Amino acid sequence: MGTQFSNEALKFLRGLKKNNNREWFGERKDVYEKQLKEPMLALIGEVNEAMAEFSPEHLRPANKILMRIYRDIRFSKDKRPYKHHVSAWWARDGLQKTSGGGFYLQVSSTELLIAAGVYMPEREQLLAIRRYLVDHHLEFRKIMAGKKLRSLMQETETLSLTRPPKGFAADDPAIDLVMCKQWGLSATLPVERATSPGLLKDVVERFKVAAPLIRLLNTPLLGKAKMPLF
Repeated sequence: MGTQFSNEALKFLRGLKKNNNREWFGERKDVYEKQLKEPMLALIGEVNEAMAEFSPEHLRPANKILMRIYRDIRFSKDKRPYKHHVSAWWARDGLQKTSGGGFYLQVSSTELLIAAGVYMPEREQLLAIRRYLVDHHLEFRKIMAGKKLRSLMQETETLSLTRPPKGFAADDPAIDLVMCKQWGLSATLPVERATSPGLLKDVVERFKVAAPLIRLLNTPLLGKAKMPLF
């Protein structure tokens, strides 16, 4: 039996959504620490133990995987200081924390989100993945068609170009994948699963089926000199 979140944790998140200000949060920071941050760190540790068997290259200390609850509002018109969820991101060792393919977990007051993929990659990484998919699109499609994967996750809604990017032929067999701006998988589960003893299993089994996709997407990003853009 693994870590699970309490009903008090969800109550805090509901309250934060209605009272997203520093005064409200400050008065209840101990609740955040005990009911959300500590359980999430414990859960990350348990997930790490399981991932050592299938994605050891994504293991980091729990406090490096946990994402801050504070929003970056420096360049945003929305000045609310806090996120309405707790989240974690398992980046690939050898890549910057926010780049490349990884695994994501998010608990809000309304749902449990488990995801994996490459999201909003930088221009150079985007091009590297597109070039790689031209030669490995069959492998990508085979992974995505896996029966177990499709029973546990679905393909994340993709952001796509309206025309082939420069340097890629419109009749290339991989053009549908090349035109994507990101690639990923996700599963949105009822929030009650976050308060269930089966939470760890829910996360691990989905991360495990997504691992081959993450390895494929990260392959062109590792151990390579910077590639020319065109």
